[in-house]
Amino acid sequence: MTSTKSKKGETAYPVLANWRFYSVCFLLCVLALAILWHVARLQVMASEDRGYKFLQDQGQARTLRAEGISAYRGLITDRHGEPLAVSTPVDSIWANPKILGDSAAHRAVLARALGMKPSRLAEKLTRYREKEFVYLKRHLPPQDAKKILDLNIPGVFAQQEYRRYYPAGEVTAHLVGFTDQNDQGQEGMELAFNDWLKGEAGAKQVLKDLKGHTIKEVQLVQAARSGKDLRLSIDLRLQYLAYRELKTAVNEYGAKSGSVVVLDVETGEVLAMVNQPAFNPNDRRKLNPLALRNRALTDQFEPGSTMKPLAVMAALETGLYKPKTKIDTNPGHYRVGKKTYLDPVNYGVIDVTKIITKSSQVGMSKLALSLEPQKIRDMYFRVGLGQATGTGFPGESTGVLPNYGRWHPIVQASYAFGYGLSLTPLQLAQAYGVIAAKGTRRPVSLLRIEEEPQVENVVDERYAAQVMAMLRTVIQKGGTATRAEVNSYPVAGKTGTVHKVKSGQRGYVDNQYLALFAGIAPANDPKIVAVVMIDEPGDVRYHGGDVAAPVFAKVAEGVLRLLRIPPVREPIG
Repeated sequence: MTSTKSKKGETAYPVLANWRFYSVCFLLCVLALAILWHVARLQVMASEDRGYKFLQDQGQARTLRAEGISAYRGLITDRHGEPLAVSTPVDSIWANPKILGDSAAHRAVLARALGMKPSRLAEKLTRYREKEFVYLKRHLPPQDAKKILDLNIPGVFAQQEYRRYYPAGEVTAHLVGFTDQNDQGQEGMELAFNDWLKGEAGAKQVLKDLKGHTIKEVQLVQAARSGKDLRLSIDLRLQYLAYRELKTAVNEYGAKSGSVVVLDVETGEVLAMVNQPAFNPNDRRKLNPLALRNRALTDQFEPGSTMKPLAVMAALETGLYKPKTKIDTNPGHYRVGKKTYLDPVNYGVIDVTKIITKSSQVGMSKLALSLEPQKIRDMYFRVGLGQATGTGFPGESTGVLPNYGRWHPIVQASYAFGYGLSLTPLQLAQAYGVIAAKGTRRPVSLLRIEEEPQVENVVDERYAAQVMAMLRTVIQKGGTATRAEVNSYPVAGKTGTVHKVKSGQRGYVDNQYLALFAGIAPANDPKIVAVVMIDEPGDVRYHGGDVAAPVFAKVAEGVLRLLRIPPVREPIG
């Protein structure tokens, strides 16, 4: 560096040598080029260690996230398309404990908004403090979830899901069933057809900031596939009707439980299936586990005198008996082994038809003991007892239809009037459907049938017709079920009053009964079969003709009118 001369009184400034100036400029240019080269090497050259690919992956790992897309669960409807189970969009509030942190102020505000105790929220967040996801509140209405999100608490987010809603509530609860919080079927048709209904969840990529907020949706990875709809066989109008009448009867008689099944004779479809007690699938906070069972399909019982028409049909097949064949029931009681069977009164000499009309134990015992034991069991099996109905319903009972190498007389006699075997209300309805359908058996369906069902001829038409004529006399004056009579429609059916078996013990309880009625309407051209079962009605009125038959009459009349079956002008009886 050199100095310049100055005049007297002026300041002298140093002069920078040219080579130094150019050297500094050169170094600055080299430094700029080096920085530019390094940046280019990181952002352009993919093969460079820790190059742009590495940095891009690291950035995406911190900001790019995959989120699930909930699938819409298929509808469940009645046979006419009325919704029985629908999915509604809801929001679930969740948190990232690592972002939410330990802020007592945030936790207090959040707990109040969630309707939780602050201590419970703190305990939950502490338990999952090493996680990045924990549910705080599931299935909130979107407007309620928005109020929580509007608090802008760090680490609190919402996830869209679907919640199942059941418009008919407890009326269809046992048949339709319900799902859990994860939208998976737990009971009923929701469980049986879960794979059909549930669909397939999708996925998308989203870009999030450091606080977990979604900035934008990057791409759709996989679209959600909605579940398929399911159309049941029931008619919701008939379901409401049957439910109302059953609930009224159970409450009136102070019964323990009850079931009603209505079956379409021509197709085998279940038009109505109701039980008591019931439950509300939309609010299961105080759910009684005993109310969950679809008793019409899962509970088996001894059917009592409702089996007598089937035993008589087996006797007619042998050719040994005809409807007018006489049987001597004098003196009104009959001893078989150590057991004495009694009739209410001494009916004297009566024909086979009157055995059904009066439900004579003595006449039925003598008829049964005159047959080969296997004949009656074979008839029971042919009409569907002792085997599944084929509905596919979870937990469906097949009943019990014993077969013996050696039939003791008392077993043979009691078998003919419904003791020593068990079945469900649906199986009983299917068996009576064979009589109504002129000896043909159809598979039972809980789904609407679009094609003509396959049928199997299991009984000769003439024998089915003869038994149908006998069943009509049960409703007429002098029969055991006059209260089953329906205005404008001829009906047929059979009562049953069954002693209940002692729980876990041998023998029967003296004052506990099942009141049963199995009926067919209209009797001249059968369209429906209905079975009514009332478990443990009151002590005063407990017979099937007094308790179950009136329920059948109300249900049958309502069903026939709703189905627009023309009234029958012929005189009843």
